Amino acid sequence: MPTANRWLLPLASALGAIALALDAAPLPAPAAALTPLEAELAAVAAHIPGAKASDVRTTPVPGIYEYSHGAELVYVTADGRYGFVGDLYRMADRNNLSDARRRELRLALIGAEPESSMVVFAPQTTKYTITVFTDVDCGYCRALHKQIAEYNRLGVKVRYLFFPRTGPNTESWSKAEQVWCSADRRAALTQAKLGVALTAAACKPNPIAEQYALGRAIGLVGTPGIVTESGELLPGYAPPDELVQELQQEAQPGQG
Repeated sequence: MPTANRWLLPLASALGAIALALDAAPLPAPAAALTPLEAELAAVAAHIPGAKASDVRTTPVPGIYEYSHGAELVYVTADGRYGFVGDLYRMADRNNLSDARRRELRLALIGAEPESSMVVFAPQTTKYTITVFTDVDCGYCRALHKQIAEYNRLGVKVRYLFFPRTGPNTESWSKAEQVWCSADRRAALTQAKLGVALTAAACKPNPIAEQYALGRAIGLVGTPGIVTESGELLPGYAPPDELVQELQQEAQPGQG
């Protein structure tokens, strides 16, 4: 056999094997084409620094879009160059569409936080559930916690998240970490709110930074910050009877 053929035959065999392998391999799936609405929202988001298409929605007002950052809303023009804040109402029934949207966003953000990362005080029979952003050193937070048994007696389940108002690397932040890292978190939180010094050391990981960021994302400005089952944010302390009245009104059709 000529020398050239001895080189060509193995090469042809190898090329044939590659061809068979390529033929058997599944082709990569083509990128899904954007729907007209997805393309529209992506075009608006492209002009807003840091925005994703999923942060943008249409509104009932032609040419005006909603941009959400956490539970904060900004309304922007189609070219993304101009924005304004404020509440959008449907004038026919004076329905505050912005407030409803903020409640929806708060619930989605809090819903992503597992209850296992909260300190929960639950009654035997739960009628209402509230999520409370708390600061160990906050006076009104302490007033609320002193009545935790009464909230529970009225059927209110209290789920605590930590929001040390002074921020990271402060005494209140360290106390929150100590509560979380205690063997009995419920007892530790009660002791800390009574001003008792805790002995537990801070541990890692802990959810304090994540919950602090969550509080900022939902628009929390102070503590206690009470989020109801409808997503309403009630700023400040509410005595048990008053809070239950508020929750009852919320639960009634057409209320809240």
